[in-house]
Amino acid sequence: MLCGALVSLFACQQDPIPAKDADLNGTSVDISGIPAGISKVFTLNEGSMGSNNSTLDFLRIDDARYVTGAFKKMNPGVGAGLGDVGNDIVVIGNEVWMAINNSGLVEVISATDETEITAIKVPTPRNIAFDGKYAYVTSWAGAYANYGADYSITDYKNPKGQVYRINLKTKKVEDSIEVGYQPEGIACYKGKLYVANSGGIASSLPPDYSYDRTVSVIDTKGFKVSETIDVQVNLKGAFSDGKGNIYVTTFGNYMDIPSGVYMIDASGTVKHVADYVSVATVLGDTLYCIGTEQESDWSGAPKTWKAFTCKGGVKSALDISVEGNPYGICAMGGNAFLIGDAGDYFNPGTVSLYKNGRKAWTVDAGVIPGHFAIW
Repeated sequence: MLCGALVSLFACQQDPIPAKDADLNGTSVDISGIPAGISKVFTLNEGSMGSNNSTLDFLRIDDARYVTGAFKKMNPGVGAGLGDVGNDIVVIGNEVWMAINNSGLVEVISATDETEITAIKVPTPRNIAFDGKYAYVTSWAGAYANYGADYSITDYKNPKGQVYRINLKTKKVEDSIEVGYQPEGIACYKGKLYVANSGGIASSLPPDYSYDRTVSVIDTKGFKVSETIDVQVNLKGAFSDGKGNIYVTTFGNYMDIPSGVYMIDASGTVKHVADYVSVATVLGDTLYCIGTEQESDWSGAPKTWKAFTCKGGVKSALDISVEGNPYGICAMGGNAFLIGDAGDYFNPGTVSLYKNGRKAWTVDAGVIPGHFAIW
């Protein structure tokens, strides 16, 4: 500290106060190639359904370390940890918002040190977007399905989904609105929300046994559904390119309709851009995708993955040589990407940094590393 007799000449300079998480150790990595201006990249590991083992990691840029299990380490008194199935993570200002699906919580923490700010109750939250003074969260309205060998559905009434509006300042739910069946991704552009409805449960229930295939458009000022746009079955992600185009990804029907990406332009016209999209993310006006034409091969044999971009509705090949089971992607700019590999979906996966199309390093992560957010 520089004070005392020199105070008349100099402002009293305080020594920097280290963040509370500064002592969290992690794996040393090479951060060369990661663009300037990034302090941390958070990884939300989904965990296995029903196992309450979702976890939060982060890549800390100032000392080039990848830290695992940060939420539990910084919040030892918060129950058993982060919760059951982390479904989405986004950053706004100095806050990190996470949708913890089966726990029915939107967890809000400090981006500086991962300490909990609050946990907001939202039934089966899926994805989060921000506009103005609100956060908007898609919800399956309390219903969920257990997939796999022990497939089961919790609500045979098949409720339509909801979008919850949460005040960013008070962290209170102020309203909700009904959308389509089992909404997933949500994107915002100029006062409109675009909600991708999947029908993930509706497809298994009477009377129609069919997926939803619509995007619900919500006017944020009146908080009303202003339009419903038909796109394709089983929609997943929704992304805005900031230029009036909304990209929507789909899982397809796992039979004769493959996964893919579609673009809704400013006039509301839908354009099919590409097939085979397993994971996607947006950076600026560009959507980045990874997929495989072998997605219907359930033999467990290694798949050949291809990466591509979509810009203005035009697909272009992206030179990234990806292996394993990519489950999440983070585009950081400057040809730098983080890719989460889910492995066998039961044991801890990995996160790898790709620079200029090639893998630079790999670190151990949590179970199913699938969602990223940059701070």
